[in-house]
Amino acid sequence: MKTALVILAAGKGTRMNSDLPKVLHQLAGAPLFVHAMQAGASLAPEHTVVVAGHGADMVRKAALAYDETAQVVAQTEQLGTAHAAAQARDALAGFEGTAIVLFGDTPFVRHETLDAMMEAQASHDVVILGFEAADPGRYGRLVMAGDTLERIVEFKDADAAERAITLCNSGVVACKAPLLFDLIDAVDNNNASEEYYLTDIVGLARARGLSATVVTCDEAETLGINTRAELAGAEAAFQARARADAFENGVTLPAPETVHFAFDTVIGRDTLVEPNVVFGPGVTVESGVTVRAFSHLEGCHIARGAIVGPYARLRPGAELSEDARVGNFVEIKNARIGTGTKVNHLSYIGDATLGRGTNIGAGTITCNYDGVMKHHTDIGENVFIGSNTMLVAPVHVGDGAMTGSGSVITSDVDADALAIARAPQVEKPGMAAKLFQILKAKKAKLQRGS
Repeated sequence: MKTALVILAAGKGTRMNSDLPKVLHQLAGAPLFVHAMQAGASLAPEHTVVVAGHGADMVRKAALAYDETAQVVAQTEQLGTAHAAAQARDALAGFEGTAIVLFGDTPFVRHETLDAMMEAQASHDVVILGFEAADPGRYGRLVMAGDTLERIVEFKDADAAERAITLCNSGVVACKAPLLFDLIDAVDNNNASEEYYLTDIVGLARARGLSATVVTCDEAETLGINTRAELAGAEAAFQARARADAFENGVTLPAPETVHFAFDTVIGRDTLVEPNVVFGPGVTVESGVTVRAFSHLEGCHIARGAIVGPYARLRPGAELSEDARVGNFVEIKNARIGTGTKVNHLSYIGDATLGRGTNIGAGTITCNYDGVMKHHTDIGENVFIGSNTMLVAPVHVGDGAMTGSGSVITSDVDADALAIARAPQVEKPGMAAKLFQILKAKKAKLQRGS
């Protein structure tokens, strides 16, 4: 079944007290509305339309960073949800499939729920996602007649009997795109808020003799984010679910409450993640990996059997091959570490390729940036880089080569060669004692003067 996503992301979110649009506040390393895009992506939509308003340029940039095929349209006036959805009309011109309207500040709707809505839409004209609310509060109420949804009543417009209903509206809609826009055209703003409500399409559809029904989900899926406190609560809920999923997938977390996942973290079975590890976006970890405590990973791939940390930082573009070792206080950026290669302590490896079986001594730095451009360092297989070596890129070190400790390598090193590039040691007898006397006298003079 052909599908299009329409994601409403135009609100300012004044209760956030922020210069950012509400939907750009981050949850698990991604803007709120990207979670809706991610859930909808499971339907393999032909179109993804994001309706932006406040901060539209920033929303557009974030949308295209996640999905370069997304279309971003502007809602210049915020006149209600029906008006917002109507802005997708031109982007979906000629599309005859089902449009699903999602909300950019509602990040937890699961793809299984969207699948159920698509199944229901095959036999109904309009499908609404609802939930049984523990405290219905100010949610819109779903007025049912058997399995048929008769209408949706906003809290402000509901009478006492309607307010007693506990089946509530999430706002998510599935409807054939041509019918959706046709119904939207008939929506008016004759209500307490003087807004064009998308929810009114249900009553309009029923008045035409069309069918409408409800698919229900757990209330937690419909959680909307309006304040920073709610955002923090959503983060806690996401992390709890991510940790539970990790356990189910065979990952060991000795202190799960201290491990933080991103929205797209992938970890294989039999991996051990020690306490206080943070996964940023774009991390894939294969099976049988050990990630030791206090490490930070982002935009990287770690192959089977590798060990990372403690206190390691893997930045975007880091690629660790099988059985690689990256130890304490090591930073890797945009670099491939070969099979069995060790970078065990106090080193920076950036914009580099390291072959298999190589050993990088403590304090090694690939000097990759000249102030304007980045340059590449290429280190071959079975190389031994002595401690405190500076590799000034661009530079190549051949297979089986070695550098002397404290060297500054500015030229290529041939295979099997030993490169030593450091100033000769000069010893001046008695000079240390004389120098100390001079310095102590100077210090005493300064103290007398103060």
